[in-house]
Amino acid sequence: MNIRKVKQEDDPQLAKMIREVFEEFNAPKRGSVYSDQATDHLYEVFRQDKAVLWVAEADGEILGSCGIFPTDGLPDGHVELVKFYLSPAARGKGIGRRLIEQSIESAKQSGYGILYIESFPEFANAVRIYEKLGFVHIDHPLGHSGHTACTIWMVKDLGKTLYVQS
Repeated sequence: MNIRKVKQEDDPQLAKMIREVFEEFNAPKRGSVYSDQATDHLYEVFRQDKAVLWVAEADGEILGSCGIFPTDGLPDGHVELVKFYLSPAARGKGIGRRLIEQSIESAKQSGYGILYIESFPEFANAVRIYEKLGFVHIDHPLGHSGHTACTIWMVKDLGKTLYVQS
């Protein structure tokens, strides 16, 4: 298993995996990554400065993804943890944790102090991972991701600044 940055040829396989996860867990399709047109063009999306998407692969098959993205409207020093999805074959093997840890390291190296994430109750297993990694729940969204169906919002202090909930 290898973790590397996203490549353009990954786009179709990543979009398929992400949408299959939404279907598997019956997560909201409208107002989420599922219906976001950017999901079909992740390589281009993550070419932005201080953004990175990590991909786990084995034998040419994508097993999962996770990255950071400077979502519009986030407070200074914040970056969003995004596109954390695992194929069924990758779950329970520590691959997700490695992807998140790689993304956390990327956020620190890019100078961010707070990591923000949006999710759904349908992804309870992922939310438990976030909690174990030190993310705490907040009661409102931050920034303008366009994913209005999300109902879980969390932050993690990366030790650079303190988060103050308004």
